[in-house]
Amino acid sequence: MGKKTILVTGGAGLIGSHLCGYLLDAGHEVLCVDNFLSSSRMGLKSLENRPGFVFIHHDVRNGFMMNVDEVYHLASPTSPLFMRQSPIETLRINQQGTVNVLELARRRNARVVLASSGDVYGSPRQPLQSENSWLAVNSFGSRYVVEEGKRSAEALGRAYASELMMRIRVARIFDTYGPGMLVGDPRVVAKFIVSALRGQDLVIYGNGLQTRCFCYVADLVRGLVQLMESGPDDGSPVNLGSNYEITISALAKKIIDITGSCSRMVHMSPYRDDVRHLTPDLSLARRTLGWEPSVNLEEGLKRTVEWFEEQLCEGNKIFPYMSWSESL
Repeated sequence: MGKKTILVTGGAGLIGSHLCGYLLDAGHEVLCVDNFLSSSRMGLKSLENRPGFVFIHHDVRNGFMMNVDEVYHLASPTSPLFMRQSPIETLRINQQGTVNVLELARRRNARVVLASSGDVYGSPRQPLQSENSWLAVNSFGSRYVVEEGKRSAEALGRAYASELMMRIRVARIFDTYGPGMLVGDPRVVAKFIVSALRGQDLVIYGNGLQTRCFCYVADLVRGLVQLMESGPDDGSPVNLGSNYEITISALAKKIIDITGSCSRMVHMSPYRDDVRHLTPDLSLARRTLGWEPSVNLEEGLKRTVEWFEEQLCEGNKIFPYMSWSESL
């Protein structure tokens, strides 16, 4: 594979920053676009001085143009709090931002990997979510912003692929975690680890029997790259994530055990429209990409705990390092 110029939108986020590093290691020039709406410049700390890395502070809702061979479009809010408080802004990022990225790719004849989400499955009734499943979404529920935003982004990708014969590949990304998460990240793995390290209660919403599948970030990045190289070009989606199910209560206990914390698990009222089970069927990824995750949850959590221990170290200047949501 020869040297390419590759654009990564949302490149300062957890997945984006790891992807930028992976592509640089492969010898490519990487153009990273982000506006730090739900990320931090700290995510780029290890990348900024590397040869071939260029950072561009830009909001994808505004049009832009650059010479690129490939595009990984990851730009999207990740904080549930932001999505609830700013639904119009969230939808515009997923819709207008996606149009702008696809227009750039069209003019440059660039291949695109468009990041969707496992959230598009809504509240499914079947145990495994395959790409051809009917989506059980509630357009009037509390999660409509992320569900409809990602569904519309997928539809745009498929429309550009079918009408303009563009090479569009769609990744339905499930829960991802790993080193590089913000101390103030509101997602469950980060919240539980930070609470455990601080000796605070681990808050579980509902009875804790709801299950999730968590994919280590390095595995997810490898899947995105393999999707770019050999995925379907017609805008049809491919699930990427782990299919190892764990209850939220079991996750909390595992994190308490790994950290050696004295924290307790406490239960609060369940979230409205909380999804009970969300497990991806990885058959298509195995068959077409030859991909599946390789880092087990125990090992991935240990590596992530080590990362957060470094960030919370008393002498570490990154200690106040938090996402915008923690400063509200």
